[in-house]
Amino acid sequence: MENSVSGFSKFTKAEKIDWLIANHFQNNPKAKADLERYWNTDEVLQKLHDEFTENTISNFYLPFGVAPNFLINDKMYVIPMTIEESSVVAAASNAAKFWMERGGFKAEVLSTTKVGQVHFMFHGAFSELEALFKTIKPQLFEETKAITKNMEARGGGILDIALMDKTEKLSGYYQLHTTFETKDAMGANFINSCLEQIATTFKSCSKDIQVVMSILSNYVPDCLVRAEVSCKVDALATNTYTGQEFADTFLQAVRIAEIEPYRAVTHNKGIMNGVDSVVLATGNDFRAVEAGVHAYAARSGSYSSLTHASIEDGAFKFWIELPLALGTVGGLTGLHPLVKTALELLGKPSAKELMEIVAVAGLAQNFAALKSLTTTGIQQGHMKMHLLNILNQFEANATEKIHLIEHFKTHTVTHSAVVEAIENLRA
Repeated sequence: MENSVSGFSKFTKAEKIDWLIANHFQNNPKAKADLERYWNTDEVLQKLHDEFTENTISNFYLPFGVAPNFLINDKMYVIPMTIEESSVVAAASNAAKFWMERGGFKAEVLSTTKVGQVHFMFHGAFSELEALFKTIKPQLFEETKAITKNMEARGGGILDIALMDKTEKLSGYYQLHTTFETKDAMGANFINSCLEQIATTFKSCSKDIQVVMSILSNYVPDCLVRAEVSCKVDALATNTYTGQEFADTFLQAVRIAEIEPYRAVTHNKGIMNGVDSVVLATGNDFRAVEAGVHAYAARSGSYSSLTHASIEDGAFKFWIELPLALGTVGGLTGLHPLVKTALELLGKPSAKELMEIVAVAGLAQNFAALKSLTTTGIQQGHMKMHLLNILNQFEANATEKIHLIEHFKTHTVTHSAVVEAIENLRA
């Protein structure tokens, strides 16, 4: 096949780049220069990044920002956020300051149970399988002891193993549904190692058991955190709206996201702007978090809002519940220098505390978005933050940026308006 390659993973980094440039970039020297200019000049640090994954040819940078003034459970935080989208950090910071002046955020971890499953097929009588499971269950725990010893010393380990009959949905399909406590570790490798040992022990007891796979689940509805804000309705007043007007409109916006999936997806995406940026900054798996959170949002059978609001007895309340499997030890947390910095900035939190911080970031982001949507509109603030991106697209110099930023303090920012302003300035 044209442009196919054999043994690519065994090439040196330089050889990989040379092959790519020759076969996919028409030997363009700029393409090679762009890849190499993002290498870190610290060779030790670059080698560390090279070894995070496979076939590394360069680094892909994202902004590492901070949002100050987060008062969470009466403790002040500066929250690290890794994200490229305009206005996210600014919105989080604005929401943090707004609620700092109204008592701050309250957060609590409701549960920390994580799940893994051994998926297997069995076509005999269920009574025989059930009897076998009851007999062998103590052995399943015993033969994982070498794996669970250190986790148990930290207060974690395997909580339970249950036999689940799924034959109504798929003929012959069963699970060993296993629950875990992994303390400050996210625990993926620990869980998967336990499951594979459980599967090995279990299938050795019957030739009629066919293990299909053993794997953790990223759906963690029992690893749950809640965050909320509340204040008197009158405290929500702005220069344009009374507190009651603001609260009523805000409440309707949340209600719409609760019942309309088209709105709920965008509503929750805004929440994940805050969640993912902190998850990424602290070296956790934002893809796993995304998958689990969206499954949770659809747990009723219809996709719905992750946040909720109420007005009762003159008080406004806004809250979120999120399933979050996070870690502050293991993985990148001990390897990536900026992850270490992020965790140190947060005061070296436990996994539970990090769950609370992440949930608050999501709630703050959603509050800021809904506040804009129901008052000035989302584009006014977002496009002003996006202005620099547009100016950089057109390679505006420092003088042009100063002039145009000043110009758009009193003019509406749109892509076409910025293009016209640049052309007029240069003319």
